[in-house]
Amino acid sequence: MDAANWWSEPYEDLRVEAREAAGRRIAVVTFDLPGRRNSMSAAMTASWVRVMASLRSDADLAAVVVTGAPPAFNAGGDLSWIVSEPDAQVVDLRERMLTFYRSWLSIKDLEVPTIAAINGHAIGAGFALALACDIRYAAADARMGVPFTSLGLHPGMATTWSLPDVGGPAVARDLLLTGRIVTGQEAVALGLVSLASPAEEVLGHALEAAERVAAAAPIATRLTLQAVRDGGHASYERALEWEALAQAVTLASEDLHEGIAAASERRRPTFHGR
Repeated sequence: MDAANWWSEPYEDLRVEAREAAGRRIAVVTFDLPGRRNSMSAAMTASWVRVMASLRSDADLAAVVVTGAPPAFNAGGDLSWIVSEPDAQVVDLRERMLTFYRSWLSIKDLEVPTIAAINGHAIGAGFALALACDIRYAAADARMGVPFTSLGLHPGMATTWSLPDVGGPAVARDLLLTGRIVTGQEAVALGLVSLASPAEEVLGHALEAAERVAAAAPIATRLTLQAVRDGGHASYERALEWEALAQAVTLASEDLHEGIAAASERRRPTFHGR
């Protein structure tokens, strides 16, 4: 598939839109199975894998916004699929789940910021997908949680990694062990989302954030993203070493000189990623 035309391709159970901002592209990916609360069907999973592969190859991509067709964000994995092979061996089930996880978590392979616009309920793997994004905005009344153990199931989709990374170990133990559901408003207090607002405003907030990302210098943005993803640096010294190298890369870029000139001339900078 031609990465430059990913927005014009047909997808099943998924809608994709390209928006322009500061001369770059923002991808808006919408789960589109509202009759089943946008649960992760086999068709949606296949569409998602295709989209992520194309987005990885788009040099003009600035950010990705993920949301759901109202009234839900994403209800998670299809429970009928999860229990469809009751006689399968553990080794086979393990491979099946790894394939599923890696398909959906391919969003983490993108080198641009990803933003979840949680416009409605996000449960189980659906909330895990939101946690895999770099930034989250939520509807104040959206319900979010990872009630895996209440179904007799161990948590999946890397939630035992992403939930402590985003909310901290205490929040992760609370939500993973009790399975309790929190609202978007409570999620702000827990550090799980940046802002809670009425459902109809959530996508707008996410797009505003994406536009701010698009207006920033691409090289600096990508290097900064790599610095703070997945728990950040292993130590203080590693942070210093990374910053000394990454800042030197940006000091040698044309974008740095454009940014300084624009600041002194009191105008908006025009960055070109070089």
